[in-house]
Amino acid sequence: MANTTKSTSAAETKPMAAKDIDVNQMIVVRNGFQGKLIYISARTGEKFVWDEFGSEQDIELRELRNAKSAHKGFFENNWFMFDDDYAWVIDYLGVGKFYENCIKLDEFDDLFKKTPAQIKATISKLSEGQKKSVSYRARQLITSGDIDSHKAILALEEALGVELIER
Repeated sequence: MANTTKSTSAAETKPMAAKDIDVNQMIVVRNGFQGKLIYISARTGEKFVWDEFGSEQDIELRELRNAKSAHKGFFENNWFMFDDDYAWVIDYLGVGKFYENCIKLDEFDDLFKKTPAQIKATISKLSEGQKKSVSYRARQLITSGDIDSHKAILALEEALGVELIER
């Protein structure tokens, strides 16, 4: 039986124009940094604190636009992460090049289940911020025994350029 689902072409879908977007709307921003993350608005002085990796804060879209100008590193290092519902924010802000190869937060630990070759290939494309997060998380998982493959550990060390275990 043939698949009868109707596909929508790009011509049939009206793209969202910048004028249609309310810059006062709140956007859920997740912490892509392995640890406590603090952002202080250059415009208002408001302080946003994420206590741990993956935690959430609501930030006004206007503030994210300002953050892009004043604190671009939060985007370059993938410390500001967005769930699929807010993926459009990346395009709206024009920071897509920083998120092309990033690992989604809910898929982060999947990296450690890949083959050594896949681990190296994936890490080679990550931002410096995500590489640091991978390094930190790898240390946690090695300590807990969740990563015990010598080949995986060597691949991680090679790709990250760090020593994860003492020899």
